[in-house]
Amino acid sequence: MGGRRALKAAVRPVTEAVRARRRLAWLNEAGMRIGTTLDLRRTAEELAGFTVPELADGCAVDLLESVLRFQDGDRPEATADAPELRAMAVSEIPGLDLAPDPVGELSVYTPDRLVRTCLTTRRPVLVARMERSDFAAVAPTPEAADRMRHAGVHSYLAVPLIARGVLLGLADFIRAGSRPPFTRGDVALVMELASRAAVYIDNARLYGREREHVVTLQRALLPRSSPSTPGLDVTSCYDPAADPAAVGGDWFDVVALPSGRTALMVGDVMGRGLAAAATMGRLRTVARTLMALDIAPERLLARLDLAARDLEEDQVATCLCAVYDPYGGTFRIASAGHPPPLLTGPDGDSSFLEVPTGAPLGTGVIPYDTVERPVPERSRLTLFTDGLIKSRTADLATQLERLREAVGDGVPDDGTECRTVAERVGGDRSDDAIVLAARARPLGAGCDVYVRPLPPDGKAAGQARTAVREQLVRWGLEELVDTTELVVSELVANALRYGNAPGELRLLRDERLSVEVSDSGPDLPQIQHADVSDESGRGLQLVNMLCRRWGSCRTPEGKVVWAEQDLPVRAGESGPP
Repeated sequence: MGGRRALKAAVRPVTEAVRARRRLAWLNEAGMRIGTTLDLRRTAEELAGFTVPELADGCAVDLLESVLRFQDGDRPEATADAPELRAMAVSEIPGLDLAPDPVGELSVYTPDRLVRTCLTTRRPVLVARMERSDFAAVAPTPEAADRMRHAGVHSYLAVPLIARGVLLGLADFIRAGSRPPFTRGDVALVMELASRAAVYIDNARLYGREREHVVTLQRALLPRSSPSTPGLDVTSCYDPAADPAAVGGDWFDVVALPSGRTALMVGDVMGRGLAAAATMGRLRTVARTLMALDIAPERLLARLDLAARDLEEDQVATCLCAVYDPYGGTFRIASAGHPPPLLTGPDGDSSFLEVPTGAPLGTGVIPYDTVERPVPERSRLTLFTDGLIKSRTADLATQLERLREAVGDGVPDDGTECRTVAERVGGDRSDDAIVLAARARPLGAGCDVYVRPLPPDGKAAGQARTAVREQLVRWGLEELVDTTELVVSELVANALRYGNAPGELRLLRDERLSVEVSDSGPDLPQIQHADVSDESGRGLQLVNMLCRRWGSCRTPEGKVVWAEQDLPVRAGESGPP
């Protein structure tokens, strides 16, 4: 008898050592199978799947609503009430047929449930051998309690998921049939597993919060609405990458230019995260400012290159700029290392435009070349960033062809064009993407453009006034004739004196009346301070007082000086904003 006891005493340490090694190996395996992604739902599913059937016959994982919103979890001192949780993962052996809280739904924890105790105390709850009364305290509904009892469930364990002192959720386990009940040793093992899994869940939460912050900043820096674009229907969409580290560098913009012209821009900072988003915001702001001073895309890109080189982050970006002129329906396009735009004709035939590809912004390799392309009505120009065509499994040529087919198959003209194209291209994109589509259309019923050349001499002012008077009468804007004649006289006089000679008069009637005079002079005019004794220098002051706004910008041929007036409000109408 004594020898048997001695043998048992000698074997016990060996048995415990074997068990300890097995548990350590099991926990090491958990580190490889749980937390393989930085996705909250996937991590919860991996935890539930890893424990069944090795540890338990069934497992359910619930996470706090605040964690799913990438906010902080619940600290012990925050509240004594149980926080709100949502069912995230359920795993059970085949044939068990339990009725846990449905995945994706809120978990209901009434005060009489044992899970409530686990949440409020932040300690594990163990029911080694369940009595009949215990099923109602474990199951979410009476029906679920009956199912557990009929399935032979006899042991229950719930553990909190705590990482860095913060409660993130909980996991509960059951055993059924002939399986031995949970022991205190199992509690210690599961708590160690839960502690490791909670770190993975918290990493996913922090990663998701970083992505949310970057996407929020990105969206805040992108335009929220498009300006008036005569002759164009413009739509856009921004699709952030799932990986927070891949978000932050793409931007687009739609800028209203003088006399109904429209500038379309897309760009991509070659970086990721908050730094790339901040750089994107700076470049977009600079681009908008420069475009108001110079509507030549090639010169815009050259100045953007200088601005990019001045940034402290020393980042490089690609950019594509296209300026649309509704008079004649032409696009003038320049590229700084950006993918070419896709032009779809009225018949649905799509092809990529051959735009000279300059060096990316920030590299210091300038100048940039342009291409000017007439676009028939009902044609669509699609601009995009390279995130749309990046793929881990397909080459660039395949993705470009997929994009061409996605656009050529026909897309709805209801404002969802860009989203439709992005969904059709699909693929396993690893980068954020922007799609910007502009469809050429006839000018609206209340929108007209009038253009005529002016002679390079003193006759220009008289001809301009006559043209303005006749055209405004045709448009039914007699109330604006006197003011517009005075304004155009000053603009023509400015072109004769400082711009070599006037070139062209342009009138645009849309939301407002715009008058524009071009010349070949390089210098942009500025309002001068004129003394009482000065005989000149008050022309632009007068224009500034008579018009809603005025300005000037350079063109490929020289510059234009323009002025806008509000249209008269008719009875029953409201004026422009």
